[in-house]
Amino acid sequence: MNDARNTNGPNNDLVIEMAKAMPLPLIVIGRDERVVVANEKAEELFGKGVQGRHYITVLRQPMLLDAIENVLRLGEAAQAPYRVSESSKDLHFDVKVRPAITQDAGYVVVAFEDKTDLQEASQMRRDFVANVSHELRTPLTALLGFIETLLGPAANDTDARKRFLSIMDNEAKRMNRIVGDLLSLSRVEADRRVRPRDPVNVPSIVRSVVQTLQPLAGARNVSLRLEGADAEDRILGDQDQLTQVFTNLIENAIKYGPNGGEVSICITSHAVEPTMQGPAVRVDIADQGEGIPVHHIPRLTERFYRVDAHRSREMGGTGLGLAIVKHILNRHRGRLRIESHAGNGSCFSVILPYE
Repeated sequence: MNDARNTNGPNNDLVIEMAKAMPLPLIVIGRDERVVVANEKAEELFGKGVQGRHYITVLRQPMLLDAIENVLRLGEAAQAPYRVSESSKDLHFDVKVRPAITQDAGYVVVAFEDKTDLQEASQMRRDFVANVSHELRTPLTALLGFIETLLGPAANDTDARKRFLSIMDNEAKRMNRIVGDLLSLSRVEADRRVRPRDPVNVPSIVRSVVQTLQPLAGARNVSLRLEGADAEDRILGDQDQLTQVFTNLIENAIKYGPNGGEVSICITSHAVEPTMQGPAVRVDIADQGEGIPVHHIPRLTERFYRVDAHRSREMGGTGLGLAIVKHILNRHRGRLRIESHAGNGSCFSVILPYE
């Protein structure tokens, strides 16, 4: 086996220049176990002044140090994970450690491949599966419990049977809503790179949604005030998906606003919308509810994120509605803006470009 420490001769300038040209963070360690060169990307990761230091004082993490020692001692390639915190984010690297034996000298090359995005995607998948499991387990457990009771102690109890069947009906409908929203989210994500090409009339869509939701508003004694619905603001869009966006937002405003309150829906056209840096139609949906604490707002479009989980479930929410809205608007190259302060209501603004 080759031993990187047993190769004699001066440093090889070509190896150093090649290391500097690499697009990945890369460190070259000499036979004296000191850093011969750290390229620009490595200096961004470890800071300036790395060259000339013993590799242990630079890298520090035991698994990586063991891998380097293995190469120095045996000349065998190795690899190790490496994680470093940068501001509020953890960076994950897959580190390849290889011996590089030239005519003049022996080196150990340490290359860092950034796997942060893959790690985050994997964590998102794990969180998603855990959240789906949790959301489905609760109604499923309730159903199984009531079925067991109806088959046993309450088999001949008419009053209990009616009460339990009503609860079971609600829980089954909740599961159906969750599955339906998951399928909607899946379809939207599948089409996220395909921009809609059919002209649609945004005010017409909003008018239709308001008409559909009038019974719900009436049941809560909420008045729906619609402004700007007579305009002819046409964009390229998917009518069904935009209907889903406005249904979700207006329905939320009705449900989470006070009984006897008002929901304002205002449609405006802008030759230059600052958010889009171009012409766009804007739909503002404002309620008179309790408002949302500011620290919750950045996370509202995350899957299954709820400000008040108990209240959301009572209202029939699945925790996926705003995630679906966000993905649909992304497909339309649009934006969702949320303004809210606790105690002062909320305003959800949908901004859609004309082009």
